[in-house]
Amino acid sequence: QVQLVESGGGLVQPGGSLRLSCVASGSIRSINYMGWYRQAPGKQRKLVAGITSSDSTNYADSVKGRFTISSDNAKNTVYLQMNSLKPEDTAVYYCYAVVRTLATMVPYNYWGLGTQVTVSS
Repeated sequence: QVQLVESGGGLVQPGGSLRLSCVASGSIRSINYMGWYRQAPGKQRKLVAGITSSDSTNYADSVKGRFTISSDNAKNTVYLQMNSLKPEDTAVYYCYAVVRTLATMVPYNYWGLGTQVTVSS
């Protein structure tokens, strides 16, 4: 089994910054992809940013130039640096990973429980 644990959420004023972290643990053989999704109240969960094991990244248009995703493969950790935060960035942010476990070569999707980010004055 694999667990994803997020940290770093909180309350920040517009224009401020936060850094989210997500650590994957458990019976991990390899991680193909890690990313961040977010879900605002009454809205669908959407991709914010993702990074592959070869450090290829992708971003939602709404966060390009403000958010940066990075990873530490040795620590099975992904980060999301969020700058110039706006009230519309308020959401629960979920960590996501595509993982091959020690038990199988088939990759599975895993989700964290989420961390709240609130941007408000």
